[in-house]
Amino acid sequence: MTAAAALLGEELPLIHKLRQAVEGALEGKQEAVELSLVALLARGHLLIEDVPGVGKTTLARALARAVGGELRRVQFTSDLLPSDVVGVSVYDQRNAEFVLRQGPIFANVLLADEINRASPRTQSALLEGMNEAQVSIDGQTIPLPDPFFVIATQNPQDFAGTFPLPESQLDRFILRLRIGYPPPQVEMRLLLDGHSDTARDVPVILDPQRLVALQRQVDRVVLDNSLLSYLHAIVNATRTSPALSLGASTRGAMSLGKAARARALVRGRSYCIADDIHDLAVPVLAHRIRLATQADGFMPSRDEAESAVRDLVARVPIPL
Repeated sequence: MTAAAALLGEELPLIHKLRQAVEGALEGKQEAVELSLVALLARGHLLIEDVPGVGKTTLARALARAVGGELRRVQFTSDLLPSDVVGVSVYDQRNAEFVLRQGPIFANVLLADEINRASPRTQSALLEGMNEAQVSIDGQTIPLPDPFFVIATQNPQDFAGTFPLPESQLDRFILRLRIGYPPPQVEMRLLLDGHSDTARDVPVILDPQRLVALQRQVDRVVLDNSLLSYLHAIVNATRTSPALSLGASTRGAMSLGKAARARALVRGRSYCIADDIHDLAVPVLAHRIRLATQADGFMPSRDEAESAVRDLVARVPIPL
């Protein structure tokens, strides 16, 4: 038995319990839960683009509770300042010294709600933390808790009072998903119950240290050379297509590989298959591209971007 296969016997039951726990809070949304777990285990960050009231906060709370981590929520608004996110140093007259007041970014799970309602300056306050798991405040570099996971939500671009996220910000999110409305039978049950706080009953499955160990196991999942070539061919297609003016970055290619490994683990495999790359190409790459017909300062609609990536993926031969 290989080392990669051996990890399944130890970790798979735990991952299965984690998935069941989160699915219990977000019934009928197995795909959204799976993608969120992929982002979490791949040590990435998650961008959810959807209308208000479909369960984005519930998903964040369920994930934080299941992994035993601390959740903090920031409602992004046009007047939010970077210091409201990362923190600020204040002078303590009693001790005659500056004391750091940590912002909400110092948490295991940060829910950045409606991130595209804040100014680009405030949006960029998350960049260092998302990329390097640290923040710089008044010349000090301070590490963030481990694990550190950002779930950012954004309204569709045609909503009033929104600022498009710059490409550099979007590139920090390993994938983007949409939750969508619940199935009719689930929505009827919520209406009958009279409340939607399903995350409060999510059991604690593991602790933050155990989650970090699981995240490290993702790197042991096998992604062979033929699949790496397939992955690179897909990414390169986004860079050479005349339909796109901006293709996926190297970070995007690495994110697709990490996500493929994490998906294999979530699905109970110690190795990747072509479907892991094929099925994740759209949620991982669609928010990183720019259409050739796209006006400056505007992001393509979700449907347009996903359709463009889907068409490119369909043209790349799948390895046998």
